[in-house]
Amino acid sequence: MPVLEGLWGPDLRMRDSGLGVDVGVCPDEAPSPPVWGSLRTPPITCGGLSLALELPALIRQLRSVWRARRGGPRGPEKSQTSTWVESEKEEVEEVKQGVEDGSAHLEADGRVNTGHAGVLLVERRGSYPQIDLRILKTSAQQGGVESGTRRKVKRQLSFQRYCHASRVLRGAMPNSPGSLHLLDKNYLGQAAHMLSKVGTWNFDIFLFDRLTNGNSLVTLMCHLFNVYGLIHHFQLDMVKLHRFLGMVQEDYHSQNPYHNAVHAADVTQAMYCYLKEPKEQHDLGVLQLAEQLSPLDVFLALMAAAAHDVDHPGVNQPFLIKTRHHLASLYQNTSVLESHHWRSTVGMLRESGLLSHMPADISQDIEQQLGSLILATDISRQNEFLSTFREHLDNQDLDLQLASHRHFILQIALKCADVCNPCRVWELSRQWSERVCEEFYRQGDLERKFDMEISPLCNQQADSVPAVQIGFISYIVEPLFDEWHRFTEPSSLSHTMTGHVHKNKARWSRLRYANTASDSQAEEPEGGGRGGGEVEGIS
Repeated sequence: MPVLEGLWGPDLRMRDSGLGVDVGVCPDEAPSPPVWGSLRTPPITCGGLSLALELPALIRQLRSVWRARRGGPRGPEKSQTSTWVESEKEEVEEVKQGVEDGSAHLEADGRVNTGHAGVLLVERRGSYPQIDLRILKTSAQQGGVESGTRRKVKRQLSFQRYCHASRVLRGAMPNSPGSLHLLDKNYLGQAAHMLSKVGTWNFDIFLFDRLTNGNSLVTLMCHLFNVYGLIHHFQLDMVKLHRFLGMVQEDYHSQNPYHNAVHAADVTQAMYCYLKEPKEQHDLGVLQLAEQLSPLDVFLALMAAAAHDVDHPGVNQPFLIKTRHHLASLYQNTSVLESHHWRSTVGMLRESGLLSHMPADISQDIEQQLGSLILATDISRQNEFLSTFREHLDNQDLDLQLASHRHFILQIALKCADVCNPCRVWELSRQWSERVCEEFYRQGDLERKFDMEISPLCNQQADSVPAVQIGFISYIVEPLFDEWHRFTEPSSLSHTMTGHVHKNKARWSRLRYANTASDSQAEEPEGGGRGGGEVEGIS
């Protein structure tokens, strides 16, 4: 096997998590001389399986071995296959024990409910890259793909993609500009064109989500990880990365009008724009913010942005507290949702094994720093972070060469990205405003249904969208972005964002006035002639 050993290394194996089969060079088999011709496949075997077969035949062999694993070998067949199956069972038990140990560790920490969906579940979908629909379409044109055949094609494509990813992308990514990444082949032309402009502030995340068939978060994160070379730097397994991102995207509730995977993708895109912000640094001149951060800082920024609202239930913390939800009890009514987002992320990191190749102390430090970033998005801590940020700017003592200061800036950047909707162009900002208010109103309807006190901003009859947005901009957005503008000045992006905020606030004010005037006109006829005269006298 000199050729294959040179390409893969003597001990490198690939695992298909769906079939539980090792594919590669079996270490207990002696290498055979290269007797095959130039156009023939090398007769590789592993565990009694011949890999010189075409892929469909190989799949059939794998399925027969899988049946043998489940039903047990019979008679003389037990010799070679039985030993291999037993070793596979031992490995499965080791993995199972590792998951149980992880669950026990989290339970001992006292901060997570391991029985909650999305945390440390062994079986998850989304383990493979998306199926190339062009191949399915071609197969359908040739012979008409029946439902069973379509499932077979899907399994084959998944297996092919996995083998390609593990062989080519495991541990090293080429740095050449012309190199293609695993997911590039799946980008539609328009989506790829949009990705080339992902650093612009008027990026339409709604359109991008439609072009990617609802996979905007996974597609965007894979692209940004390649942009910053994080896969190569941290030696990430592409399959594990894609599995983790698929789990995160899946655990956002698509039925939420606002807190869904599209919001996470929007926050991630905003974070990328902030990482590109020019910032003068002592004697180094003007550099992008990302160039003054470490690769770990950039990794944490993107990961926290993507997962900061994962598994959001669509209601706020006061609702969870007054309904005595188990999450409120678990986190003692303090940063309930943010703690749950963080611990859910930790569970998915451990389940996917994305950081399993790193030393334990490094992976634990990454988990803690992710928690610090996600917890900073708690809106009840707004004044705490804002006053600290303002004090640093007044004293001019922010030093990005200090790890603690870099982390604080990432906290502020994530807070800005999380509430940046009023800073977008009106067409995008209006959609987000209507979505968040729709989510508020749903909570208010639920509270009304169960005779509970309706939470602030959740009464559709009393809290109009313009009124909610004007208050949000005045008390949350403007104070935060005024300080961010001081930090990044001079910055064209900051000027653009503050300009959009002022324009959008003025537009909401006009809409509020127009709605109030129309409501007053609608009420006048109901009062009768004498009532109308009284209104005129008051006015």
